[in-house]
Amino acid sequence: MCDTFIALGNSTQDGSVIFGKNSDRPDSEVQLITYNPSMKYSKGEELQCTYISIPQASETTAVILSQPWWMWGAEMGANEHSVVIGNEAVGTLEPLRRTGLLGMDLLRLGLERGKSAKDALNVIINLLEKHGQGGGCAYNDPSWMYHNSFIIADTSEAYILETADEWWIVEQVQNVRSISNGISIRGKGDIRKKGIVQYAIQSGYCKDDEDFDFASTFSGSYISETPSPYSRGGKSTIMLNKIKGTISPELMMGFLREHDAGICMHGGFESTGSQVSHLRKDKTSVHWFTGTTLPCLSNFKPYVFPIEGQEVLKPGPYLKKNPDWFWSKHTNYIESYKGYSLNAGKGNYMKSLKTIERKSIDNVNSLISQEEQKSVVNFVEEIKSMNKEAWEEMEKLLNS
Repeated sequence: MCDTFIALGNSTQDGSVIFGKNSDRPDSEVQLITYNPSMKYSKGEELQCTYISIPQASETTAVILSQPWWMWGAEMGANEHSVVIGNEAVGTLEPLRRTGLLGMDLLRLGLERGKSAKDALNVIINLLEKHGQGGGCAYNDPSWMYHNSFIIADTSEAYILETADEWWIVEQVQNVRSISNGISIRGKGDIRKKGIVQYAIQSGYCKDDEDFDFASTFSGSYISETPSPYSRGGKSTIMLNKIKGTISPELMMGFLREHDAGICMHGGFESTGSQVSHLRKDKTSVHWFTGTTLPCLSNFKPYVFPIEGQEVLKPGPYLKKNPDWFWSKHTNYIESYKGYSLNAGKGNYMKSLKTIERKSIDNVNSLISQEEQKSVVNFVEEIKSMNKEAWEEMEKLLNS
């Protein structure tokens, strides 16, 4: 249960590409901000993913991830080349497999091995075809399985990749797009696995070539052409299109805090981690992560590559949860605040939270403005200082 957004440069305030995602997972599942540096490997080395091992690449890129504590893969993240990926759980008519690469494994592999959105797209497709997708998607629950869709983007372009077991289809994003927990590519997409239409006909999913529509054909359901404001997917589409041309990182943060349709999800499943990425062509991209559950009760902290010196943990999987992780402490702290939004807060916590985030956003925007005027001494070091300050202020807030 997630929502992922993308706005290309023709739809944003400053011509950059802006990405956002809420990761909706079991409410007790810790999601950590982790970092893995670029690495080189010897020929023949194996990589242990969550359930299976695959051949390791000769070289991987540096990645920052928002990662459920127990798995190798990640729900979302970015790499040093300004590639970002978010995935969604989707249901299809195709069978679920008990072993294979998790969608989250494929996501991390795309980030580690792709130097552009198209590279990462091809990495995921090739690994899906070779190793398949499968396995339990929750800690100690092998029964929760699903297929996956992805938004894959860089500073210039973005792709929607949707899968049904071994079958896949791709749509190149033209301006704005969102995905939720249902396959959504209409017709035959822009690229597709060879043989997918004939397979669908033989399987009885559609009548003929003209009847093929990936979203309805592989879901087995009628899908309206008109987005509903009452569904997360429909609300996402409406919000993006309503202010197309003015979208900013701050507005994307606001989208992730939407409660009417439940994009900011509360309950047994909740939005356990959030990311917004400001992908700036030929400039340093800024990635914002909460590192905590519920974006309406969290603040976004800025990150830049190189990541060293910013608040991150080593990548998982971890063998057990640590009560000293900030995610865990924050979750315990906000228990009495759940159900309140940023605009209808409760007590000093909400006021202080908004002040901390407002300061981070204003400082980053001021730094970007100074950069445009060529008056910034060291953009990266300034952001690193802001990252440290945002985390320190949150630690103080939780201890007050």
